[in-house]
Amino acid sequence: MRSSKAWLVLTVLLAFWGCERKIDLNPHEVHWDRDMCIRCKMVVSERMYAAQTTDPNTGKTYFFDDIGCTVLWFVEDEIEWANKAKIWVTDIKTGEWIDAKVAKWGTMSITPMAFGFGAYKPGTEPKDEEIIAYDEMAKRAIILEARKKHYGDTQ
Repeated sequence: MRSSKAWLVLTVLLAFWGCERKIDLNPHEVHWDRDMCIRCKMVVSERMYAAQTTDPNTGKTYFFDDIGCTVLWFVEDEIEWANKAKIWVTDIKTGEWIDAKVAKWGTMSITPMAFGFGAYKPGTEPKDEEIIAYDEMAKRAIILEARKKHYGDTQ
């Protein structure tokens, strides 16, 4: 009798250890025109320029109306997990969620916060537009924001 109780306790403990909470880093549902950009506080409504990331430690998802806001939020708020972040953006042609770090970035879009970067699924990017990688796009977003502040443009 005593050993069966021990087995029951052991089984319950193992079940709890095995039920470790898994963090879902896949894209989450956006409540268009209701969810707000965590950085600029504008409503996320432009379906071809939205971005989101999930904290890999807590599972909390953050939404953005422009990839520039995502990049700057990581920097300005000194987000410790930024290098581990899985960032999703909508493909400018289809609205499908794609990995921001794999996407090809066009530089001539009219975006909600005027950063001008549109994401393309690799292989679908236009041939008549400058196309850059994620790291270059992030660098340019930071430079663009510094210029906006220097020249007094608050958009």
